[in-house]
Amino acid sequence: MIKQTLMFKNPADLSLRQNQLVIRQKDIDREVTRPIEDIGVIVIESQMVKMTVPLLNELANQNVAVIFCDERTMPKSMLMTLEGNATLQESYRAQAEATLPMKKKIWKQIVETKIKNQSKLLHKIGKDGDVLKSYYMNVKSGDSDNREGTAAKIYWNMLLGQQFKRARDGTPPNNLLNYGYAILRAAVARALLGSGLYPAFGIFHRNRYNAFPLADDMMEPYRPFVDETAYHLYYDGNHSELDQDAKFELQRILFCDVKMGQVTRPLEIALSSTTASLLKAFRNETDKLSLPLLE
Repeated sequence: MIKQTLMFKNPADLSLRQNQLVIRQKDIDREVTRPIEDIGVIVIESQMVKMTVPLLNELANQNVAVIFCDERTMPKSMLMTLEGNATLQESYRAQAEATLPMKKKIWKQIVETKIKNQSKLLHKIGKDGDVLKSYYMNVKSGDSDNREGTAAKIYWNMLLGQQFKRARDGTPPNNLLNYGYAILRAAVARALLGSGLYPAFGIFHRNRYNAFPLADDMMEPYRPFVDETAYHLYYDGNHSELDQDAKFELQRILFCDVKMGQVTRPLEIALSSTTASLLKAFRNETDKLSLPLLE
């Protein structure tokens, strides 16, 4: 089932009643409820939102990704459950004991699919995506010669122009990309936890200050879906600022169509297929991940 994404940009009091999220907004003399089981992501933008501890615990129990934004309304932190599914310890053990050759094989597939999706996006906007074909066709185990990095330079130049530099604090549409990636990252972390995987055990990404390196690994093939929306917002919609309309469209990425094999499904559902296949790979039940293709 596709889960709802809720955003709170105005002051509100959020609490729990009979497994329902109870919403009370200032100056509105009524309350609204939402079944927690139907919620996938909650984005808290306003610094004046109050949430009760029982609500936070139940959201964690239901594996709802709760994203907290800073005063600039940019995603800053996320609520993460410390528990998972019934076979959690077994899954963690398989993940921790994954061999280096296995990780290199997994990373090769991730990089191949990411570059292939970048190529497909260039084709969709009328540019020559074939310039990336030699890169995704010749990725080595573990991407030892950094095809991903080399392809990225070509990709960004073709997608957004020679003057564009991808940087967190860079000029627009970096702001759109940052926001979209943050929403995607939270959804990936949620899917990992739902599959019984621990986001802190990465494959390629490693940083002592990063609590979600595995989410950063697994979101790579999905990044071009964010890029596509950011591109159209910037060039077709003239959105250089991260306004509410832009945020709404970037959140809708979770519901866009994703092709996996012969099946097309919403991105949020595709993420669960990807993370489930990763667990199978760690358990030596498969050597091929279920990864998305941009249509």
